[in-house]
Amino acid sequence: MTTADPTTNFSDDVTNRPGKIRNRALWTLQILLGLFFIIASGGPKLVMPNALTDNAPENLTIPLGLLIFIGVVEVAGGIGLMVPRLSALAAAGLSVLTVLAAGTQAFLVGKPLMGIFPLVLAAIFAWIAYERRATITDLRNSLAR
Repeated sequence: MTTADPTTNFSDDVTNRPGKIRNRALWTLQILLGLFFIIASGGPKLVMPNALTDNAPENLTIPLGLLIFIGVVEVAGGIGLMVPRLSALAAAGLSVLTVLAAGTQAFLVGKPLMGIFPLVLAAIFAWIAYERRATITDLRNSLAR
C-alpha cells in the first residue's frame, strides 16, 4: 500500500496554473480584449492622432507625443495579452494603464462616471495577471539562463 507523503512539495507551476475551463475562458477574454485594444483603442491613436486631439474635450489637452505613446502601449499590451509568455505582464501593465485612464476621466475631464468602465477593465486585467502569474516566473527563469 502506498501513501502520499504529506511533506512532498508539489511544483508551483502546477498549483499556479488555471484549470482547463478557466484557461479557455481566460484565453477567450484575452483574445477579445487584446483585439479591442489593438483595433479600437490603441490603433486609432496611432493611425489618426490629430483627429483625436481635435475632438478632445476642452479641459483635456493631451500632447500629441503622449497620445501616440499611449497608443503604442495599448497596442503592445493587446499583442502581449495574446502571447502566452507575456500575457501576465501585459495584463498587469494594462491594469495600471486603465486605472490611470479612470483617474484621468474622473479628475481631469470631470466626468467620474466615465471612469467606471476603465476600472472594470482594470479589475479584469488584474484577474488575468493573477491567473497567469506562473508565466512571469517562467519568463524570469528562461531569461536567467
